Amino acid sequence: MAIRKSTMQEQVAEAIAAIEPNDRPVVTFHTVTGPNPWLMSQLGLIGQLFVKYYFVTLTERVVVVHRAARMSNRPQELLHVIPLEQARGLISQVDRGAVWSSMRLHLPGDEKPTRLNVGRYWRAELDQFVPALTGVTIAG
Repeated sequence: MAIRKSTMQEQVAEAIAAIEPNDRPVVTFHTVTGPNPWLMSQLGLIGQLFVKYYFVTLTERVVVVHRAARMSNRPQELLHVIPLEQARGLISQVDRGAVWSSMRLHLPGDEKPTRLNVGRYWRAELDQFVPALTGVTIAG
């Protein structure tokens, strides 16, 4: 089970290298979908049914979204590979919080944007991801 951030990022980099050997990850972060994570944690196991775990990676050419395993924190199936030009327009409502930050990412094929909650442990990566992709610095 990967617990260290660097181990998780290495595993994601390996998964990306398997699909595109000539691309290099710039920044990767772990995220949880759904409403406020505090609310979901209060609901216990029932709350866990309503959330999904992802790794979002900005590479030199694309944004890659992998499903993350709940127990092992390993990248699982590749869900989306979004060209940078398209991905720039899919991010909205970036909110930087003390414990949980969030942003909306309109994933291809979804009717509406998905709320991605990013814990403080991964905030530095979010702070790097958003400006690198959109050119807009996160206020907070």
